[in-house]
Amino acid sequence: MTPAITPEVAVAGRARVGEGPVWDAPSGRLHWVDIPAGHIHTSDPTTGQTSTLTLPTQVGAAVPRRSGGFVAAVAEGFASVEAGMTVRCAILPEGERMNDAKCDRHGRLWAGSTTMDFQPGRGALHVLGPDWTTRVVLEGLTLPNGLDWSPDGRTFYLADTMAGEISAFDADPERATIGRRRTFARFPQGTGMPDGLTVDATGCLWVAMWGGDRVVRLSPDADLLGELPMPVHQPSSCAFGGPALDVLYITSAREGLDLADDDPAGSVFAVNGLGVAGTPAAVFAG
Repeated sequence: MTPAITPEVAVAGRARVGEGPVWDAPSGRLHWVDIPAGHIHTSDPTTGQTSTLTLPTQVGAAVPRRSGGFVAAVAEGFASVEAGMTVRCAILPEGERMNDAKCDRHGRLWAGSTTMDFQPGRGALHVLGPDWTTRVVLEGLTLPNGLDWSPDGRTFYLADTMAGEISAFDADPERATIGRRRTFARFPQGTGMPDGLTVDATGCLWVAMWGGDRVVRLSPDADLLGELPMPVHQPSSCAFGGPALDVLYITSAREGLDLADDDPAGSVFAVNGLGVAGTPAAVFAG
């Protein structure tokens, strides 16, 4: 990172908890959510204009479906979302909700669940298949958050925010399974907590540090390659977008902060000139 690289507001907003950015290449739009508001936003970063779908529930993430509309990770489990219609698949007990989610290259949606009060060990990692069958692939988490795969699909990364760490797993992309687990990175208290993340085309991780005022870049060997200072205290997630997938979009949150009305927290930021690109976002095959 260089001092000349500065995050700029791409979409001005006041999201309580902006999250889950995903670039929709066919439309040239960025989808992202406001979790407690139940909003699925679709923004044009070139104009800053946004359209919004409002769900009658909390929404942790929303990913485009191959057949149109979205599949969303919501409080009850999963939802099929089209304009004016939501069909929910309830798999979670009351007091829990889905959090961050992302599709793998085979069109399956992976999502973490947590309790509303973040009880240790009550979180889990779920996989939703294109046929709408679900299974739990990992238990014993607290607040499963950012998730992504290495470019070859053989390593799966998962942040557990409250634990302050990112785990790496051996992954079988064909069978949608994860195996050997190891601690990839651990962050000391007071430096921010790992939230949403994305993996670039070189295999490096970009991690939004909630409460840490920055986004960090880690090598596949977990070396700290750089830090991107943010003008907000709670950057929440990030994703590459733009025609060349070389713009890093970063969501943020206002929740829990005493802020002036003109504070940019809750907006989506864009960072150009990083010299790296992401990989195309996968869509849900169902």
